[in-house]
Amino acid sequence: MENYYQVLGVTENATKDEIKKAFKEKSKITHPDKGGSEEEFKKINNAYSILSDDEKKRQYDMQRQNPFGNRAGFNPFDIFGDMFARQQRPQRKVKDRVITVKIGVLDCLRSQDKTINYQIDKDCHSCHGSGGERINCEHCGGSGVLTQQVGNSFFSNIIQTQCGHCSGKGFKLKNLCYVCNGVGKEREFKTVTFQIPKDIQDGQFIKLYGQGDFSNGQNGDLLIRVEMEPQEGFERINNDLVYNHYFTSIEDLNKSEIIVNSYNEKMSIKLPKTIDTSSPLRVKGKGIDGGDLFIRTHLRYERS
Repeated sequence: MENYYQVLGVTENATKDEIKKAFKEKSKITHPDKGGSEEEFKKINNAYSILSDDEKKRQYDMQRQNPFGNRAGFNPFDIFGDMFARQQRPQRKVKDRVITVKIGVLDCLRSQDKTINYQIDKDCHSCHGSGGERINCEHCGGSGVLTQQVGNSFFSNIIQTQCGHCSGKGFKLKNLCYVCNGVGKEREFKTVTFQIPKDIQDGQFIKLYGQGDFSNGQNGDLLIRVEMEPQEGFERINNDLVYNHYFTSIEDLNKSEIIVNSYNEKMSIKLPKTIDTSSPLRVKGKGIDGGDLFIRTHLRYERS
């Protein structure tokens, strides 16, 4: 068990004023804005929140004297209940940042690099993500969960529910941070370059590990939802490619072939004698991974 008296540098008989004075002096030295350690600063805040509260201090002193926790009678199953509670306590993971990015059909098929700019959330520089002065929730003791033991000394069930008083956070805010207004977050612009997978489809996701939001000393992941868009006249339908070709003059209509620059080759496509714009031309095997190439013909002609 952490010795909070040693953390603040006071004796066990210290008065409230002495504890408060020691906390202020330690805070000035360890505050991250003053070049101190964030971990040490949190430890000092936690020690002060316990020792400055009469009830919490009384429970803490009794627990130090009795490692089994000041119960009316020692129940061996209580130890396993505490272990179970610690194991079942959910670990807070940084949520994935999800964004949608438009990617051209040909850029995808050529597996080109894509550079994007986006925003992430990170811990507020002023309060370091705390949102302000935190006070342990008196209902759950800072765990964020309420534990209830049902049964007798031989058979018991441990039931855990999220603490409704602190919404599972384990703390409440006393003084809100003036920069983030208690949110604990601020926005940051980031730039990242990644290679577009050739086989990516419209609506699928690309996952970039560690490129998402930053919180509690760790980065979340970035999920990029791909929105495929036409490019250079090409569209994609599963493994088929669709190319839109426009005839803009009588000379174009009288040509025997057209040139199509696909993603991997330059093709010469022979035109039939009869041009029917209502029916696309089909070139087998010239799509993606065995798919076909369909050529839609359009007439765009300006009369004099």
